[in-house]
Amino acid sequence: MRIDLHCHSTASDGTDTPAELMRNAAAAGLDVVALTDHDTTRGYAEAIAALPAGLTLVPGAELSCRVDGVSMHMLAYLFDPEEPALLAERELVRDDRVPRAKGMVAKLNELGVPVTWEQVERIAAGGSVGRPHVASALVELGVVETVSDAFTEEWLADGGRAYVAKHETDPFEAIRLVKTAGGVCVFAHPAAAKRGRTVPESAIAEMAAAGLDGIEVDHMDHDAEARERLRGLAKDLGLLVTGSSDYHGSRKTVALGAYTTDPEVYGEITRRATGAFPVPGAGGA
Repeated sequence: MRIDLHCHSTASDGTDTPAELMRNAAAAGLDVVALTDHDTTRGYAEAIAALPAGLTLVPGAELSCRVDGVSMHMLAYLFDPEEPALLAERELVRDDRVPRAKGMVAKLNELGVPVTWEQVERIAAGGSVGRPHVASALVELGVVETVSDAFTEEWLADGGRAYVAKHETDPFEAIRLVKTAGGVCVFAHPAAAKRGRTVPESAIAEMAAAGLDGIEVDHMDHDAEARERLRGLAKDLGLLVTGSSDYHGSRKTVALGAYTTDPEVYGEITRRATGAFPVPGAGGA
């Protein structure tokens, strides 16, 4: 069984529509795929309608968080998407994305980069706008070669010349909200140092004590040494270990199913969840 628990669609900053993502996941030989768009569940209905027979969808989201000045992402799985408190917090984060992106455009203009809000809005195509859309605009303009190249101190990385902060949820509050909504929490790519500062292990231990379920270990942004260290940390803290592609379509080079989660871990995630259930494919269009 091949299980990929971290994928994005055009509902946030991926380039595949939710329907395309489901078809591509099946073509990649996946048995289970999670839809984890940033701070939104807007892709669920389209994904479910297109879900091929033989593929199971795990509804989820990637929540934007910040602890002690460090930005981090929390993968939330199988929560009730209509639970009022978590829904309100997701909307608060999502609604702050537009003024933040406009602020980055303004800073880039001050730096002499002729990016426009209309360009970023076109690239986002109605999705939950984020830094990758601004980064794609820089690629279009030839300022950087790849989206990843835009995530440096020179441009859009935390503290970078064109960086603008946005509302981000305290991770302990995120854990509480997700648990209240019946979901399961996994810390996404915790050792992705090239994205900026990382959360210290002491804070991860505090999150584990607060109800964190797992950490994403097998990920394109973790080298072998980081994975080994994180596996040891997960064992010490009693956390589940997941693996995922963090697929964004053509916006990143990683392929669907490049990293996967052990079926026993997936089974434990589904056992812990009470807010929603995986959706088996019935042969969507």
